[in-house]
Parts: sequence; structure tokens; C-alpha cells
Amino acid sequence: MGVVLVALLLIVGAVAAVAFQRRSSRSYGAVSDLDAEAEAHRWVERLGGSLSTLDARGNAAAAQALTDAAERHRAAQGQLVTARSGAQYAMASQTALEGLHYIRAVRTSLGLDPGPALPDLGTSSITARDGRVTIDGRTYAASPRPGDATPYYYPGGVVGGRRMPGGWYSAPWWKTALAAGAAGAGG
Repeated sequence: MGVVLVALLLIVGAVAAVAFQRRSSRSYGAVSDLDAEAEAHRWVERLGGSLSTLDARGNAAAAQALTDAAERHRAAQGQLVTARSGAQYAMASQTALEGLHYIRAVRTSLGLDPGPALPDLGTSSITARDGRVTIDGRTYAASPRPGDATPYYYPGGVVGGRRMPGGWYSAPWWKTALAAGAAGAGG
């Protein structure tokens, strides 16, 4: 009888432990959302701080990249205001990281140290041999460095379902592609 009672208590204890573990793992998601929120705030604040310390100094490529970084900062701030889930905070972090990649482009264009490394955006970079990129039947100059022929920086990403490398381009082709994608998604 004593052995049966001990076995029964062990089974009940194991069931209770499994139930407790499952319940506590569900509440872990709330901590994860808090972590995502803190991470998003960190990237947005870092972007804002970087924006406040840079001046394009008449450099057209740096001015354009600085404008794009400021645009990402405003967008990330707006995303933070409405974010309520870990995924929404991750989107704000991603937008702020794009802005920080633009900041690195500004610093590179001005001949400054690009600053600390950033997490990769998941795309490759333009190499010296790329030279030209064809998108939707139009050809654009592309370079790993800014120049008179390539004053527009794109940090890399997915546009229209296609992975596009980060680098300097002759025209901001991604603005119309992103707007068309947003219109398609909204319509």
C-alpha cells in the first residue's frame, strides 16, 4: 500500500510540475514583449542621437542619406507609439536599424569613421564589380561608395519580393517601388 501511495504522489507531483512549467512559459511572452519594447526604444534613441550630431556639410550624398535617416527616425517613433506586441516593436527596431545604416552611409560619405557595427539587414552589399543594376527594365548605376553618379544610399532589403543589395545608386528607385508596394498592400 505504501509503494502505491508514493507512486501516486510522484505522478501527481509530475503532473503539477508540467502544468506549472507550461503556465510560467506562457507568462514569459510578456517579458519577451517588454524586451522587444526596450530594444526598440534603444535603437530609436541611438538613431535620434546620431541624427543630432551630424551635418552634411554641403555633401549631396550625405545630405540625401541624412534625410533618409531622419525619415526612418520619424517612422520608427510613430511605430513605437502604436506598438503593442513584440512583433510591432520588432518592426520599429528594424526601421530604426535602417536609419542607422543610413547614418553609417552619411559618415562614410563625409570621410568619417562609420561608427560601431550594426546588425545585418539580411541582404548583401554592392561590390566594386556590380556597376549597374537593372530593376523593372531600367538600369541604374550602383557602387559600394558614394560618388557624383551614385548619390543615393539604400541599406538593402526586400523590395517587391526581390532582395536588393545595400549600396549607393544613381536614383532612389526604391521609393517608387516601396510606394507601389504600400499602395498594393493597402488596396
